[in-house]
Amino acid sequence: MLNQVILVGRMVYDPELRTLDDGRNVTTITLAIQRGYKNAETGEYDTDFIACTLWSGIAENTVQYCKKGSVVGVKARLAQRYYEYEEGKTFSYPEVIAEKITFINTKKDNGSATT
Repeated sequence: MLNQVILVGRMVYDPELRTLDDGRNVTTITLAIQRGYKNAETGEYDTDFIACTLWSGIAENTVQYCKKGSVVGVKARLAQRYYEYEEGKTFSYPEVIAEKITFINTKKDNGSATT
């Protein structure tokens, strides 16, 4: 069986590190990923916004080296999450959990790009 997702996109906002009660570090990033084809109605490229959860060292390094606008590659897996919003009513959604991140183009504090 294989559960693998590969994404390459531009970070929508600066990542922020959170420390959970059990001491683990986590951050969530959102990647803007432009589709490879134009919308038939408008003639423009649509963009998907994909949230990814990063844990521990991956989260810490991403917060340290990346900012809004950085281009990153993410190798991840999908996990099915369940959320109960009313008594007895639930919905499920896939969560993208990063296993590896590659910094393709990061933003320095002064706004110039590096590789």
